[in-house]
Amino acid sequence: MNDAQDLFSLLRQSTDVDPQAIDAIRQVIAEGKDRELCRINVPAFASKHGLDEERAIGAFLHAARVGIFDMSWNVLCPGCGGVLDSNATLKTMQKDEYTCALCSQGYSPTLDEMVEVTFTVSPRVRRIAAHNPHELPLVEYYRQIYWASGADLPEEDLAQRMETFSLDDIELAPGEKAVLHIQLPAQFVIVFEPVTHSAQFIDAKGEPATERRSLSLVFDRDHVQNQTLEMQPGPLRISLENRTDTRVLPTVFIACPVLHDFLGKRRPFLTAKRLLTNHTFRDLYRTDTLDIDQRLKITSLTFLFTDLRGSTALYERVGDLQAFDLVRAHFQVLHEIVAAEAGAVVKTIGDAVMATFATPDRAVAAALRMRDAMRALNDKSGREDLLLKIGVHAGPCIAVSMNERQDYFGQTVNIASRVQNLADAQAIFATHAVVEDSLTADLLHKNALTPVPHEVSLRGIERAVAVYAIP
Repeated sequence: MNDAQDLFSLLRQSTDVDPQAIDAIRQVIAEGKDRELCRINVPAFASKHGLDEERAIGAFLHAARVGIFDMSWNVLCPGCGGVLDSNATLKTMQKDEYTCALCSQGYSPTLDEMVEVTFTVSPRVRRIAAHNPHELPLVEYYRQIYWASGADLPEEDLAQRMETFSLDDIELAPGEKAVLHIQLPAQFVIVFEPVTHSAQFIDAKGEPATERRSLSLVFDRDHVQNQTLEMQPGPLRISLENRTDTRVLPTVFIACPVLHDFLGKRRPFLTAKRLLTNHTFRDLYRTDTLDIDQRLKITSLTFLFTDLRGSTALYERVGDLQAFDLVRAHFQVLHEIVAAEAGAVVKTIGDAVMATFATPDRAVAAALRMRDAMRALNDKSGREDLLLKIGVHAGPCIAVSMNERQDYFGQTVNIASRVQNLADAQAIFATHAVVEDSLTADLLHKNALTPVPHEVSLRGIERAVAVYAIP
């Protein structure tokens, strides 16, 4: 525990880390069950301990940076919630497609739907059973290793729940052979192995057989899925052989409504997209996010662009020194507002800012605060020196690494930049994708703001774009 005390002392030296979050983390490390410290779901942790989510995320990021936790970037199956791949960094996530043997589906990974970020306590702080996953009981292997943190699993009776949709299971050591004798029901059955992510589907139908049939299955790393077999219901002898260098855990599932209901239960989790738009993450991990050759898809991300109107005339009017101080003050305010609304500044270009937000409503909230802040700065100086143009757009994009910095590319980015160019200092311009968002609509209604629609042509965009001025 001396290492842990030193690391927590180091963590408390970070002035921007929530002390309440640090206390909650320290308590669960000292008193929590082992499984509570494996692949921690930060939104669920924040809810359980009454913490602000963004401040909790910041605390876990700082804790990981000093060595209290190990971060994991897990590729998830959208169907069953299983972890298809686990990576210590986003850089090592290189596949263009992942296949789930249990669901028999292939998926192209997206950072907002299929990649979660979790935190597991470091062995130097506390040893937990999941540090040796191949020694976990079968049920706990499913809970802690196979299923993602977003799977809504029962706390205490997981084994009993799994018995309602499984016929049998067994643990096989490396090189071991075994036999399962089951009564095959007239249903679709899956022999699933979570360590090698392999499956054998059996479509049992027709008249029940009286004679016992035999099926042989071999588990290795090369053959993860076999062709679906059609068999009659009745007695079945399954011969199993483990040809891997680790134990395997073959389980016979019944693909019944109970199983589908069980697999369909989800809870919010920390997505890679949300983390990439977190200012604390970008500050701590700015040079260790994406590999230079990676192109990772995001289904929907919100971009906010700002620029100062007439900044050249400002320098001419008040002089270089005063103008520089004004522009620097405006940048500081914008950075603070973006961080407060759970966004991240991607880059500044001259007097312009490019920022990202996980959802449109946070971007619009930031835009409204920015406009008010510029008015306050102008009132303080008694002049209209800071005239801020703001544009907001949301849509798909790709995350890339450019000039040793995480960046984004795609038509969504281009449109957001063009929309900002349309804006004047009195109105915020946003696209239909932003204002149609239900949370954005609630925010605008709460502030008694009615967006005014315009059909506009944007440079480089063939089709007309619906743009709304937020007065």
